[in-house]
Parts: sequence; C-alpha cells; structure tokens
Amino acid sequence: MTFTHRRAFCALIIALIAIALMGAIGPAAFAQGEWPTAKPITWVVPYPPGGSTDILGRAIALRLAKAPGTPVVVENKAGATGTIGSAFVAKAVSDGYTLLGTSIGPQAIVPNLVPSMAYDAVRAFEPITLIGTIPHVLVIGAASPFRTVADLVGEAKAKPKTLSFASGGNGTILQMQGELLAIQTGTRMTHVPYKGDTPAIQDVLAGHASFMFAPVAAALPHVQSGRLRALAVTSANRLKALPDVQTMTQAGYKDFVVEQWQAAYAPAGTPKPVVQRLNQEVLHALKDPDITAMADKLGVTLVGSSPQQLADTQKTDLAKWGKLIKDAGIKAD
Repeated sequence: MTFTHRRAFCALIIALIAIALMGAIGPAAFAQGEWPTAKPITWVVPYPPGGSTDILGRAIALRLAKAPGTPVVVENKAGATGTIGSAFVAKAVSDGYTLLGTSIGPQAIVPNLVPSMAYDAVRAFEPITLIGTIPHVLVIGAASPFRTVADLVGEAKAKPKTLSFASGGNGTILQMQGELLAIQTGTRMTHVPYKGDTPAIQDVLAGHASFMFAPVAAALPHVQSGRLRALAVTSANRLKALPDVQTMTQAGYKDFVVEQWQAAYAPAGTPKPVVQRLNQEVLHALKDPDITAMADKLGVTLVGSSPQQLADTQKTDLAKWGKLIKDAGIKAD
C-alpha cells in the first residue's frame, strides 16, 4: 500500500469512527441539556384561532415557554379538516422545535377517508401526550317536537332521509357520531357539513338541521338559555354541567361512549430524550391552576398520558372509525 493510499485509508477509518461516536453521544447530548436552546419552538395548531384546540394550545405554549426557557410561538395552519397543519409538522425537521397540537380528526378519522394523504398519521409522528378529552351532547332546536333520543330515532325510521344532522365538517368527530347513531339504529339520515362547529349550531338553533352532536362547551349556553334541548351526552357518565341529561348508554344505545381527544405530537425521528422532556413539561403544564380552570370552561377533561398511551389511543380509534366509515360507506366530499 502506497503512502497516499495509507493516508486515504486512515482518513476513512477516522471518519467512520467519528460518525459512530456522533451516533453514540447524540441522545446523551440531548439528555444533558443541549435542547432546548434560545431557538423558538413552534406549536402548530391545524385549525383556525378561537377553537378549543387553539385556546388549549396557546395556554400550554405559554406555560412551556416558562419551563424550558425558550420562546414558544403558536402558528395556525388551518384547512382540510386539520390535515394541512399536520402535513406541515410531518415534514418538519425532527429536532424538537416544531410540534403539533391537534385532535382526533386528522390523526384517526380523516386517514380512513382520504387514502392518498400527504402524511402517514402514525409513522410521520412521535406521540408526546394525550392532553385531554371533550364529551359531546346530542342537541335539537327548542321548537323540535322530540323529547328523547328514542323519539328522534323513531322519526328517522318512519321517514328515512328526512332528518338531517349537522357537523363542523366532513371527517370530524361530530360527523362520525351522527353516522354511528344511524348505523346502530339502522336508519338513514342526511349529513350536512358546515365550515366549523359554530355555523352548524346556528342552523340547529334555527331549525334548518334536525340535530347535531356538539361539543358541550359550545352547546351549553344555548341549552341553559332554552334555545337548544339536550337529549343525551356521549360521555361514560353524566356531566356535572348537565346532571339531568342522560348518557347515550342510559338512553339505550350501547357502545356509544365517544369523546374527542386533544394531543401533542412531534415529527417522527425526534430524539427520545426530547420527546420525554416534552412529555414531562406538558404534563407539568396541565397541572397549572390557570390551565385547569380554562379546561373546565372548555369542557375538556385533562388527561396527561405517556407517549405510548397516546399511541395506543390513536391506534384504537383508527380501527374503530375505520370500521364505521367502511360499514357506512362514507366517502370524503
């Protein structure tokens, strides 16, 4: 071997050793505090400002900024039932500086409706934590003649396709609950999607839509004022805010415990020490009295899970809503 060849060979060996050492010390470096730095963390909300996901995300982001000592910026990237913002985070650098605060729709429902999505809802992300859950309430307008869920279902059976149910959009958990009621009762009802929960509720108030499953916090003021009538809640137990309203199970509809979940994710490949640190910080934030008080107003039951628990929840709901979508023949509009 010539001198030149020996030098090249030695340089190659040194380079390979350096690469191996970098791989070995990378996670340790993160664990020792290289993350976070003064670089801002971006918390992406895949919905417009003002909704539960946005309000909750901003409160957590504010608390996170205090803990790691680095700025946290909230960016709303709305559209396509939350999938535009999700796709943005899926393609982001896996360094812990771009996070996704999202809900069940983009992560467990829409993937079953849109086969050619821009991201894989499971493989493209590292779960951080299940933030909380939101129950829903089946509501009708005050002028509606129905007094119970059975009355509503009876009308749907007697007059197929005449009843309509509103939702905040195609692929939302609100639509899925209406479809679930139809398939469980063997009825045919018309889904009417709106661009958000608020216009959907307004049309139920006006009697333009027969009913809807609405987030409790959004429907509660109208129920309390008497403009909406609550027939049942989708939680496992009765709600403190609506103690006289029975659950769907109590109304005679089994396997109808449905709650929307809120969760945080990072791009796939984010170092495990960073994911664990983020998990700890978000869980700590969820114990903040201001956040717990705000969650009560939003109707959110705070959870704060491990990354694995979020992964398990997502997997279960992907299968559950995938089966419903297939059985009901639901198509993306």
